[in-house]
Amino acid sequence: MNDFNRETTTSISFPQAIATTQSLMKQIEAGELDEEEIETKIASLVNSKQGARGFFVAYLTGDLPLADNPSVGVINALKSAPHLVGELLVKNVAMSTAMAVTHRRNNDTENTQESEKVARRSINLIKQLNLDVITKELIKLQTSLTTGEGSYQEFLDKWGYDAEQKEMIGFAIERLSNEQVRNK
Repeated sequence: MNDFNRETTTSISFPQAIATTQSLMKQIEAGELDEEEIETKIASLVNSKQGARGFFVAYLTGDLPLADNPSVGVINALKSAPHLVGELLVKNVAMSTAMAVTHRRNNDTENTQESEKVARRSINLIKQLNLDVITKELIKLQTSLTTGEGSYQEFLDKWGYDAEQKEMIGFAIERLSNEQVRNK
């Protein structure tokens, strides 16, 4: 997909969004796009649920180091869809933290490192975005973790996280929430 306009990306499929993001990341890495083009193209992707999900899958798991140090264009693009981006980043922290626990149990060092990379990158984006909506999502997740109820309970039940996984998610979320509050 070369034409990154809103009409095209609102109907983009999850696999198309992944492929588009991978292509976009290669262009960014090669220096083929300026910050304005980066912002426009990523904002176009993250304005739909499937586009945002595909973007984060490719961006957070990719081998290119640019995801460890997002540019101004990336950050501004993500701010263009704060509610969708916020919820997905909070869920990515939870899922990758829980999967790191699973991989450690299985003595799977490589996948443990990959899950930790996704958690680290998600947390880094949350910190750089510094949005109130994300702080609220973190609180909602913490509430579901501690009470067994709330807006994230269905998500936690869907993935069947056990006590240790929930505890580690809670630690990650609490640490991040505290930092978010301090930085406001």
